[in-house]
Amino acid sequence: MPSIPFLKPANGAKFADRGIKKTGELLTPWDGTAVSGIGVLGIPLSKTSISHSGAHLAPETIRFMMHSLTTYHIGSGQDLWDERIIDFGDINMHVTDLFESQMRIHDTVTHVLHKCPDLVPVFLGGDHSISAGAISAFSQAKGRVGIIQFDAHHDLRNLEDGGPSNGTPFRQLIEKGSIEGNQLVQIGIRDFANGKMYHDYAVEHGVTVYTMDDVRKTGLIAILEESVEKLKMSCVTLYVSLDMDVLDQAYAPGCPAIGPGGMDSGVLIEGMVWLAKNGSVKGMDIVEIDPTLDFRHMTSRLAAYILMQFYTHYNNESFPI
Repeated sequence: MPSIPFLKPANGAKFADRGIKKTGELLTPWDGTAVSGIGVLGIPLSKTSISHSGAHLAPETIRFMMHSLTTYHIGSGQDLWDERIIDFGDINMHVTDLFESQMRIHDTVTHVLHKCPDLVPVFLGGDHSISAGAISAFSQAKGRVGIIQFDAHHDLRNLEDGGPSNGTPFRQLIEKGSIEGNQLVQIGIRDFANGKMYHDYAVEHGVTVYTMDDVRKTGLIAILEESVEKLKMSCVTLYVSLDMDVLDQAYAPGCPAIGPGGMDSGVLIEGMVWLAKNGSVKGMDIVEIDPTLDFRHMTSRLAAYILMQFYTHYNNESFPI
């Protein structure tokens, strides 16, 4: 940009302060070369949603809300000022063909992981349907994957009534043979949010299910410790699928399927920090935020905060929670 007084790039921080840098400024476009570490890739698909959803707008909004966070992590004393987070951009979705869009997700993730085998991708959805293609490609690139799914819902709906949707990604993965049920741990499943038939399906296929009652009684960290150890016995890598509607509606007003009785944001953040410090997670998605329903971008801001906490603590046990 030309050096002209008072002229600044669009879409950046609204106020310039020499002592403050925003995490959105760390996002660096991918140059096509092999990179390692945590990078973000947007998957703006929501036409596969069972209910009304503007989740295709979330990748852009989460990036925008990264400009509301500073680079200084006060708990550890670390400033990320000179760090960079590689941004692979967004996958271009087909306007009308949902199967084509899901194929593009699989093929693009496959290509990116081939070019960058040491990448730890964070996929910004989109609705939860994006997980089917992303995890399928991830498992083909990384090997047998154990999945930790934070969610109010099983997402194991049948495919006959509506085809592949945001209610079916893990059913798709199981039925296509991409994963077995014992590779999936579901945390935060909520009362009055699922059908008995789908809970029965989970049990029959060996899926490990922790309800919100389990989270309250046992504690999230204890559940994660047990889950990670169990998955690592048969899987070579771990993947986290974070459906933001695992949160109580008070903390995530921008989720299409809000509901009471969910997790609070502090517990979820603590769990994500624990997973980051464990270092076993090599991929993640954040899904089910509709910015058109949100209040002051609360849900997208929380997603950006979780992303930065995960980035800061990843594989670094010296940082406090």
